[in-house]
Amino acid sequence: MMFQDFTMAHVYFMLQGLLWTIGLALIALTGGSVAGSILALMAVSRSKIARRIAKLYIFVVQGTPLLVTLFIAYFGANYVGVDVPPLLAISIAFSFYAAAFLGEIWRGSIDSVPVGQSEGSHALGLSRVDSMRFIIIPQAVKIATPPTVGFFVMLIKNTSLACVVSITELTRTAQIVSNATFKPLQVYLLAALFYFLVCFPLTIVSRRLEKRLLKT
Repeated sequence: MMFQDFTMAHVYFMLQGLLWTIGLALIALTGGSVAGSILALMAVSRSKIARRIAKLYIFVVQGTPLLVTLFIAYFGANYVGVDVPPLLAISIAFSFYAAAFLGEIWRGSIDSVPVGQSEGSHALGLSRVDSMRFIIIPQAVKIATPPTVGFFVMLIKNTSLACVVSITELTRTAQIVSNATFKPLQVYLLAALFYFLVCFPLTIVSRRLEKRLLKT
């Protein structure tokens, strides 16, 4: 078997995979943010049923390995006879996964707002909805920003699991290049560097936001 030299063409191919990695993470963050917001509001609502549904969802998703969730999304649609593009199925799976973690992060952020803020808003005659909208949620957003950025870093790294269902993100392109060049060390070191260059700045941002929050 003839192996190719590790060239700039392979590097560009891996960079394309990196773009897919970032894109997949952004899709998951966007979809997860929408569903996570609903879960967070359900978790802090006065409805006992809504709270239980939110807690059950978070418990099940967080207690299930992400790889299993990806397999269910990837093979489940075809099993029931629905033709769903693999990228769409994996994007939905990542969004549902992100929703569980973001919902829990934001629920905790809402609960961490001092009770006096809610009591004070009620004393001013604000309804529960207005209190959440104008008093509680703005403060919760500030508290939730550092862990949300931190979760996004984790989400970027977890997209590497999509390679097992042939989504051509960074890890998958690294596998292809490694098989073509038979230089796994150089290839995976480069992939690790790409992950680092994306994740490290976000980690620094998360830590600085957390320190700024502690000072206020």
